[in-house]
Amino acid sequence: MKAPDFWWSSSTTLSAALLSPVSWIYGWISARKMHSKPKGESRLPVVCIGNFVVGGTGKTPFSLMLAELLKNEGLRPGFLLRGYGGSEQGPLLINPDDHVARQVGDEALMLARSGPTIISSDRVAGSRFAEKQEIDVLLMDDGFQNPALKKDLSFVLVDAAYGLGNGKCLPSGPLRAPMSAQIVATDVLVVVGEGQQAEPAIKLASRKGIPIIYARLEPGYVDDLKNGSLYAFAGIGRPEKFYDTLRALKLDVAETLSFPDHHEFSEAEAQKLLELSEQRHLQLVTTEKDMVRIETARPEIFRWLATRTEVLPVYMRVPDGERLSHIVQERINKRRYELGR
Repeated sequence: MKAPDFWWSSSTTLSAALLSPVSWIYGWISARKMHSKPKGESRLPVVCIGNFVVGGTGKTPFSLMLAELLKNEGLRPGFLLRGYGGSEQGPLLINPDDHVARQVGDEALMLARSGPTIISSDRVAGSRFAEKQEIDVLLMDDGFQNPALKKDLSFVLVDAAYGLGNGKCLPSGPLRAPMSAQIVATDVLVVVGEGQQAEPAIKLASRKGIPIIYARLEPGYVDDLKNGSLYAFAGIGRPEKFYDTLRALKLDVAETLSFPDHHEFSEAEAQKLLELSEQRHLQLVTTEKDMVRIETARPEIFRWLATRTEVLPVYMRVPDGERLSHIVQERINKRRYELGR
């Protein structure tokens, strides 16, 4: 499903107003759930990477960046996530050579290329499973609003271009829980990109004395995309961000086609993309997350689509990496001290 436009409107629309009673109930339940007692605690330090709203803010690139930072510190990070979009319930250790997106989800496969990755619908059970692996620190991609597993440190990302939307909870707005409940559970606010829409979150964090770190998504190699007009397609939280990135790189985006987040492409859709790109002499381009789903789909036509499609890689950069490293190391050391290590 595509996020409705009224979620990002600065004024209260009729649609948002009509849904307000449902949003109030949803917000009350989610706030109460967020601050309930955890069901379990891991022997590993647990670092959560989450966001306030539905939709993409760069959690997976941030998780990958944080994993590399920890590796440089001599630690062995591992990932824990639900495996959204996959059929497996876990706990399961991902093998990127054997598992496919339909089983474990696209994000899990991306993370598994960087380090041990476990999917589990039960995060406590997943953390127990992780303790048996060669993992020193557990990075939990998403799950900020889920109280089941006790967290040692929670980074919460906010997109500077989109912010908190209209500031209302689902379904009136994009918030996963009321900000009053979410901000008190936030250890570090990470502002991603440029723009003024994150100001309400920044002001809240400042009043609470919460550290604020600034980050940005940077594209990787693009030379192969400069030779002609592009047909860009994406099934992510905010496809427009992908298209805007391509345009900001001065690439010729002739056409775009958007799909729902974590979309499982059909053979007919793959065929349509191939035919239209050939008829109009356009180069297909998509995101890393979409390519993971395409490359692991079984029908032969997806292999054709993969070979005909270029990928725009993106990387999370934090200018103040030393400060970020200090925050993480401090919490890890505190956790180890508590466990008597």
